[in-house]
Amino acid sequence: MARKIAKCRLCRREGVKLFLKGSRCFSPKCPLEKKGAVPPGVHGMKSSFKKSEYGLQLREKQKAKRLYGVRERQFKNYYQKVAAADNRGEELLRQLEMRLDNIVYRLGFAPSRSAARQLVRHGHILVGNHKVKIPSYQVKVGERVVLSEKAAQIPYIAAWLKGEYQPPAWLKRKVNQGEITRLPKREEMPPEIDESLIVEFYSR
Repeated sequence: MARKIAKCRLCRREGVKLFLKGSRCFSPKCPLEKKGAVPPGVHGMKSSFKKSEYGLQLREKQKAKRLYGVRERQFKNYYQKVAAADNRGEELLRQLEMRLDNIVYRLGFAPSRSAARQLVRHGHILVGNHKVKIPSYQVKVGERVVLSEKAAQIPYIAAWLKGEYQPPAWLKRKVNQGEITRLPKREEMPPEIDESLIVEFYSR
């Protein structure tokens, strides 16, 4: 069983906002806003440690894995699927972006990917006319993703839906339903991830 780590510690460890706690990440309560990108732990303040090439690759892989909320074996499986592609790094990110839990988050139906994952697992998300409870389900271009009326009445989801949110250009949303119009381009995926380092990590 994977060890659970406080979400804010994960952001501090990677030195960037991973947006794991929804609206808190946009508020002054975010530890990165208060303390800066200082790693957690007793040695966090020491900046004299120089990362090796392997260390940089490992941290980039961990950052991507934690951003999308997938486990080690899942992440490795995603890489193996795209290992034969010309642009492995970009295709890896695209596989992660097309996960159902990420699509729900990108459409603005949930404040974080973990909240989106919970909505999927509890049966609050329909793909087409079918209820899908698998967060890793790969959504296809043209498929319609719908948030159930029951989920829209959950207090924290209802409050989030009232806010102003603009989905990325490759998604189209109308009220509580959205559609994937095309595959995302690299510039529409997380800029804080250097996918070339992840490719180098698995190419060792």
